[in-house]
Amino acid sequence: MFFMQHAQHAAAFNADISRTYWHDETLWFVRQKRDQAAASLGDQWERLRDQAAAIKKHTLAQLADYLEDFERQALANGAQVHWAADAAEHNRIVHGILREAGIRRIVKSKSMLTEECGLNAFLESQGMDVVDTDLGERIVQLAGEPPSHIVLPCIHKKKAEIGALFHEHLGTPAGCDDPKQLTEAAREHLRAAFLSREAAITGVNFAVAETGEFVVCTNEGNADLGAHLARVHIACMGIEKVIPRRADLGVFLRLLARSATGQALTAFTSHFRRPRAGQALHIILTDNGRTRMLAQPDFREALQCIRCGACLNTCPVYRRSGGHSYRHAISGPIGAILAPNLDLREYADLPFASTLCGSCTHVCPVKINLHEQLLTWRQRLTEQGFVEPGKKQAMRAMAAVLQSPRLFRLAGQFARGALRYAPFIANQPWNAWQRHRDLPAPPDQSFESWYRKNRRPI
Repeated sequence: MFFMQHAQHAAAFNADISRTYWHDETLWFVRQKRDQAAASLGDQWERLRDQAAAIKKHTLAQLADYLEDFERQALANGAQVHWAADAAEHNRIVHGILREAGIRRIVKSKSMLTEECGLNAFLESQGMDVVDTDLGERIVQLAGEPPSHIVLPCIHKKKAEIGALFHEHLGTPAGCDDPKQLTEAAREHLRAAFLSREAAITGVNFAVAETGEFVVCTNEGNADLGAHLARVHIACMGIEKVIPRRADLGVFLRLLARSATGQALTAFTSHFRRPRAGQALHIILTDNGRTRMLAQPDFREALQCIRCGACLNTCPVYRRSGGHSYRHAISGPIGAILAPNLDLREYADLPFASTLCGSCTHVCPVKINLHEQLLTWRQRLTEQGFVEPGKKQAMRAMAAVLQSPRLFRLAGQFARGALRYAPFIANQPWNAWQRHRDLPAPPDQSFESWYRKNRRPI
């Protein structure tokens, strides 16, 4: 059934217990680095978050104007600007640019938009060869998998698995899992691709309406190598990536790397403004459901996202279920909000893949109300019938009990008696909560009963 997919994929991920613990602990380590980086700025951190959220809200309120400003400045800089309504049009535009230039072999840096649009698979279906040059992206590409994390694409892979992949595809010695040797092999492999391919595709972290430039942030310099060596540079960006002024960049750059990996700044923060002599620069502004989300006040804030991955690193569900359980390019809490906007039926289960603990909202550098949006999605999905009938009836029964003090007291008495004398009632296959938890010891009395006996007059 469509609403059980996340649970089923999460169960498969959890079958490897050691991997689950390792995945959880690794991501929590990254979350702790984020906390240390934020604390190093003291009170300035919250002021930066407030400022970033305000800039994004202002930009979204005037998005059409800022996009037109960006297009006008980019054209004046010598870039060519294209508009794509959806993923299919985005992919057709990229293919058309490459076909017109007579290019069939491409290097690509990490871009979550191209993952969202399924660009690699589309280009390969047209007989083109695409090499992802971000090391994590290249690893999952060789494995035939999508990335499992926004920032750390192969976080689910262990060294031995990467070593086996490199032995198969890059000819490294069998059994080699030394990170230094594997990285060196990848560097030699990717350097050959950079030097031989005439087109480079990059993502866009920020686009500046004031100047028509865009910024790409990497830790490996792969976007720079690709874009500077290629005669055609194609930059793919979602329309929400635009910001008003160059001066605004400082706010977001100080937040992005600290939130993502705990770094003060990404190793390479590259500004692209105009093509070099003899080069063609194409910028593709892509909607793909963004204006639909912009029109919904309940979910508009999700477009403030700067793709730092902080909400994934802190989410107890993501850390224990893995990114592939979300079946969407963007996983974790932000993905669980964005995906249903693209395909409600396919991703109806994702808003329920959350504890609603609010940790995602707490760490978001642009103050998106993530857990509130997840709750709103749940309400809408329930109203539209995208919830298991049994769960829907159980929620109605619970609402009736919680609204009636008399029923609440009776239910408490029944539960205490059942736990004490007939625990097998709860120990049943239909009780998913009980499968991974021990039943609590039944209390002798309810809190209400205890309070009536022990309260003292003020």
